[in-house]
Amino acid sequence: MTLHLIKLCVGIEKFEELAGWQQRRLGKEGELRHITRMTPRRGEELLDGGSIYWVIRGQIQARQRLLELRPVTDGEGAAHCALILDAKLVRTVPQPRRPFQGWRYLAAEDAPPDMGKGRNGGKGDMPDSMRAELMALGLL
Repeated sequence: MTLHLIKLCVGIEKFEELAGWQQRRLGKEGELRHITRMTPRRGEELLDGGSIYWVIRGQIQARQRLLELRPVTDGEGAAHCALILDAKLVRTVPQPRRPFQGWRYLAAEDAPPDMGKGRNGGKGDMPDSMRAELMALGLL
């Protein structure tokens, strides 16, 4: 059964900023990875088609497939986990989320659909600010 992770995207204001930041990092390092202190215990479920969903400014707005969970150590020898991510960043239908620390598991049935699929299909060209305002008014 597929399971996902959800993570706050700290310091990023919009989808395009995350995409640009990741492309620069991909060019330097050759792969995209996000280091976490803890290793997810449900790794098999995450790697069975799971993604990491990024919360940007209080809403899930993007996702990336999880390719690998790799053990790494920091400069002081402490064990961590590198989440190896697919280079393709997919815009999702925005879904509000409250702040939290670390990452959380996200059940497949609770994950928002990709933009262009589901009930808000075809709204991908709408400016983010307009989409957020319409969602706050309950119109999307």
